Formats: sequence, structure tokens, C-alpha cells
Amino acid sequence: MNNISSISYIISFLILFNFSCQHDEEELEIVDPFIENPIKLPNIDLSNWKLQLPFEPYSVRPPQILNYATNELLKPYMYNDSIEGALVFYTKPGKTTANTIYSRTELREQIVAGSDKYNWTFESGGSIKGSLKLDNISNDSNGRPHRTIVMQIHGRLTDEQKELINQKDNNAPPIMKVVWQDGYVSLHSKKLKNPNAVIPEILYTDSWIHNSYTFPQKVGNEIFTIEIKAKKGLMEVILNETFSKVYSGNDIEKWGVFENYFKAGNYLMTTDNNAFAYVKYYELNVEH
Repeated sequence: MNNISSISYIISFLILFNFSCQHDEEELEIVDPFIENPIKLPNIDLSNWKLQLPFEPYSVRPPQILNYATNELLKPYMYNDSIEGALVFYTKPGKTTANTIYSRTELREQIVAGSDKYNWTFESGGSIKGSLKLDNISNDSNGRPHRTIVMQIHGRLTDEQKELINQKDNNAPPIMKVVWQDGYVSLHSKKLKNPNAVIPEILYTDSWIHNSYTFPQKVGNEIFTIEIKAKKGLMEVILNETFSKVYSGNDIEKWGVFENYFKAGNYLMTTDNNAFAYVKYYELNVEH
């Protein structure tokens, strides 16, 4: 390059540099080419949750659950999707806990970390809200997707109630199951067989029968939000902050005798061989 060319090159560079510096620095966008896919983490605090599993040991409690990302036992079943910022729950048919034939990879609320003995009632109230999606699920023999429970309010007998009806454990039925079913969100609640039932009759699981409702909006495999609000004599379930189903009246009033706890995750409702489901949670929050 001769001297004249060199001088011209330097002048051109200075003109371009001066022009770029005249722009408001707020308009300048600094892009780090080495950070194309930053790590994202789910907005979920596991401090007051235990994880129930489809194999022995059946559960992992706080504080051990906080180390799930490095726990070799848990890694295949609960792990981070750091691209989408989700907590993945994978499950398949396997061993089950008491009172069910289905397997799960599911969080169980613990108001006092590490203990199942402290729960809440509808009188004290509570709410749960999650942002999630059904990422993948197997099909049945007819080619239809299997179903999985993604959120619950589960009932619990007090020790006194358990003794009153001579039951071996504290299990009571769930008042609400939120089910992903063929791309729709279906609600499965309970109502009394005998509307006039009182204690001890209402404490028995078989005193309650199934009641279902399906939201009209199809969610498919896209992200959706579910919120459940519970207080004395009232339960409301809200889909995508738009569609609402309210439960009130005699059944909800009488449900007030039970303790309750929230659940969230992936509770696969099939025993078919080779069945599976992946549920991704992006956010999960509980308030009392």
C-alpha cells in the first residue's frame, strides 16, 4: 500500500469512528457473540416441596431436594431445561405409593420443610399458580394421548379423624385434580354421594363421588397457566387468566373438615407398558 492509499484509509477510518461516536449511546447495542444461548432457570423455589418418585426411595425431602441438579438418582426424572428455563418432570409406569395404581414424579407441598404433618384448611385458605406445558406424552392402543395430572389439592385426615374411622393412614381424597387430557385442561373434583352426610360419614373416601369439567380452550403442547384459589366455602380454578370455574355450596362447605396440601408435577394415569410423559414447569408459586 503506497503512502497516499495509507493516508486515505486512515482518514476514512477516522470519519467513520467520529460518526459512530456522535450517536446517542442508548442507541448502541452491545452484543456478546459468545453468549448466543444464555442459561435460563425455572422460577421455582423447592424449599417447601418434597418430590414423590416412581421407584424406591419414593420421596426426596428438603433440604436434599435442593440438590436435585447434582443428584444422580433424580436426574432422569427431574431436571432443568436450561434453554427454555423449565423444570422437567419425567415419569413412566413403575412402583407406586399407597392408595394408587399409577406412578408419578410429583411435588408435594410441605408447609414445614421435611414434614407432612403440617397442612392447611379451606378456612385458612391458599392458592397455587403454575406456568407449564405438556411437552411430550405417549399414546394408548387407540392412538390417543394418555392423560396426566399436573396439579392437585389433596385432602388429608388429621390423626384424630384417622382414629375415628379406624383408617391405617391419613389419606383423604383429592378435592381437585387438574388433568391434561387430549390437549385440553380437565378438572376433576369431588361431591358427596349423600348431601346430608356429616362426620364421620364424610371422612370416608367412598362417601365422595367424581365430578368433572373441561375448559373450552385447547392448550395442546403450548405453555399455559393454571391457578387454584381456595378459601372457606369456595374454590376457583383459572386457565390462562381468562377462563374460570368456581366451586361453592354444600360440597365445598363440608370439605372444610379436611386438611389439604398442594401438589404439582406429572402423575401419569396409565399402567400401559412403554408409556411416558414429560411435563415442563416454568413457574410455580404458592401462597397462604
